[in-house]
Amino acid sequence: MLDDAGLHALREAARLSPDNLPLRRHLAEQLLAKGYLAEAEAEFRAALVLSPQDPDVVAGLAEAFVRQSAHGPALSVLEPLLAEPDHAPRLGVIAARALLGEGDVAGAARRYHDAVSRDPSLSDPDLAARLAPQPVPSPPPQAAPSGAPYSAGGADAEVERSRVSFADVAGMEAVKDALRMKLLLPVQQPELFAAFGKRAGGGVLLYGPPGAGKTHLARAAAGELGAAFVNVGLADILDMYIGSSERNLRATFEMARRNRPCVLFFDEVDALAARRSDMRQAHHRQLVNQFLAELDGVDENANEGVLVLAATNAPWYIDVAFRRPGRFDQLVFVPPPDPAARAAILRILCRDKPLAEMDFDAVAKVTDGFVGADLKGVVDRAVESKLHQSISAGRPLPLTTHDLLAVARATRPTAVKEWLGTARNYVLHANDSGAWDELMPWIDGKRGNARW
Repeated sequence: MLDDAGLHALREAARLSPDNLPLRRHLAEQLLAKGYLAEAEAEFRAALVLSPQDPDVVAGLAEAFVRQSAHGPALSVLEPLLAEPDHAPRLGVIAARALLGEGDVAGAARRYHDAVSRDPSLSDPDLAARLAPQPVPSPPPQAAPSGAPYSAGGADAEVERSRVSFADVAGMEAVKDALRMKLLLPVQQPELFAAFGKRAGGGVLLYGPPGAGKTHLARAAAGELGAAFVNVGLADILDMYIGSSERNLRATFEMARRNRPCVLFFDEVDALAARRSDMRQAHHRQLVNQFLAELDGVDENANEGVLVLAATNAPWYIDVAFRRPGRFDQLVFVPPPDPAARAAILRILCRDKPLAEMDFDAVAKVTDGFVGADLKGVVDRAVESKLHQSISAGRPLPLTTHDLLAVARATRPTAVKEWLGTARNYVLHANDSGAWDELMPWIDGKRGNARW
């Protein structure tokens, strides 16, 4: 309930003039400034319908999400604009806060420093202090014992052991089958594959809309195999000094080779493997060349037992040389979850919370086009509302189906529609090689839903 006469007047004006974008945006900004976060979110959503690419509206909606600790939805709504090289620096600062909220300190630092370098007025000392790297002891020169962290020279990637497997991934059976055949079975049944001249190793490129679970799949693949897992982010590789990025990349591959069998996972790989024809600086092209050389190995056995997975939201920006056999020769589309998978994701998200008798299938039916990050946002907001009720009642109240439905019906998927809009251009106009045929059913409407 608003207790501000000025806000009441603005809301009434917006009601009488619902298509007045400046008025609705001003109302949303005032609500956000005064801490009415849910109301601000609703008004920013209404403004976004009027102007889907308005950076001020996107920034406001993302800020409302972040302040409600809905970090996944914030990143999803920011993703399309952040992909543009000339995006507003303010968006990068908001993304940094969201990434920090999700525990990705390296990614947050990269976004923050990029934004502040372009607009120093956005400097936030408190945020910068939380992103400052903490001193760590130097690693030993020899390989670490299996499963122990090991710093890759100048890079910060570490070897870890995944505690999740494909059983923890809801749905996506076709994707899991593709990963089993390409990455897992050659290690688990080497004699059979050797009879056909197939070695354990190779690369798979996972692509799809933001928040669909590509990183979770990669981690589950390592857990399924019982292999070491190295999660490589951009901050682990990219360095401001010429030649350092290439050394970091080489050190990361060497670390994976020492810990084989190993799943080496590159997130946002389009930033490391972009088309060389689009690059203006020679050292960026050299990094792509180094990446290709590491995938090939110094000899045919160099990468045996090193399973290279990469993920991207923009596969069409990756240099075509990476799709040559022996590199990322298999592209695997990670689609938005179907109703059964959405219900399973909701069960996983709610399993550690007090629950009434739940009908997750009913919630799944009203969340067409939602990815895992969107569903997490639904659960987070429903839990926050239930916490307020529990505080008033003086005891924990169980989460109900109605709680989830109420939030889900007031929420729209944040990333899939925009991603499919971009994908449509490539499927319809730049698909001579047939690389994007797998997307055709989603583009022509045979899969998905009009809400997208």
